[in-house]
Amino acid sequence: MNPQLGALVAQIDCVLVGKSTQAQLAVCCLLAGGHLLIEDVPGVGKTTLAHTLAHTFGLDFSRVQFTSDLLPGDLLGVTVYDRNSSAFSFHAGPIFTQLLLADEINRAPPKTQSALLEAMEERQVSIDGVTRALPSPFFVLATQNPHDQRGTYALPESQLDRFLMCLSLGYPDSAAERSLLLGEDRRTLLARLPALLDVQSLSALQRQVQAVHVAEALVDYVQRLLAATRAPRRFAIGLSPRAGLALLRASRAHALLHGRDYCSPEDVRAVLPAVATHRLQPTVDSAGSREAVQGQIAELLQQVPI
Repeated sequence: MNPQLGALVAQIDCVLVGKSTQAQLAVCCLLAGGHLLIEDVPGVGKTTLAHTLAHTFGLDFSRVQFTSDLLPGDLLGVTVYDRNSSAFSFHAGPIFTQLLLADEINRAPPKTQSALLEAMEERQVSIDGVTRALPSPFFVLATQNPHDQRGTYALPESQLDRFLMCLSLGYPDSAAERSLLLGEDRRTLLARLPALLDVQSLSALQRQVQAVHVAEALVDYVQRLLAATRAPRRFAIGLSPRAGLALLRASRAHALLHGRDYCSPEDVRAVLPAVATHRLQPTVDSAGSREAVQGQIAELLQQVPI
């Protein structure tokens, strides 16, 4: 593993404990310039992961708790009239940051959820006819609770597609849970840990990701995977060309994380579940759970030749 990036993963895993795979994928997501969605039950470390990523990467950080009464203006900002200057002035919302934690994003109604679409795709927001650029870099890290919990609104497909990856942390194993129970408070631990990157270093790493070589044969393999998801009776909606581009970006970041300047099929296979699970729509007669979709992806990886 790349020593610099390995230190990032190790520090994140030090806080989360026992989640090295998820830590690696989260690092890959930010190196690839993508947004990250974390879906799981409350209390397993989703918010802690967001705080740890922001701290470790040396990014400015804002957290917004999404609720049923949250309005787009609460997120983006508002234009107000100033009597003293007899002019309108813009008050920026919490979205004007480098890493935005949209906590429990699916507890807000669709109108507020959609306020993120332009920001996630264009890195800008349009308010009252004025377009304002967001800081660079800009990442959205969103958490969401399972859809069967009360007070949740399902994210539309167009919003899900803006997230490069979707992860699930899951419950810790017995040893990791014991370490958490006996160890110090995670916030206290995080406050003692150093920031391992700055904005300039992150930008340099992102340029290295873009320079990772992808051979024609690997593109052929990616196309076979995309075509397999679109086959009849496998999924109601398969992966789009944009998903294919996302898969290559994530694969390049995974290769760089492991110290290589070229992409291999193992990189594609390692990131495919995180890139594809939230984008695939199961057929009507199949179980629609996350685990069912991941099972189908595992079968697909076994069946599609390298």
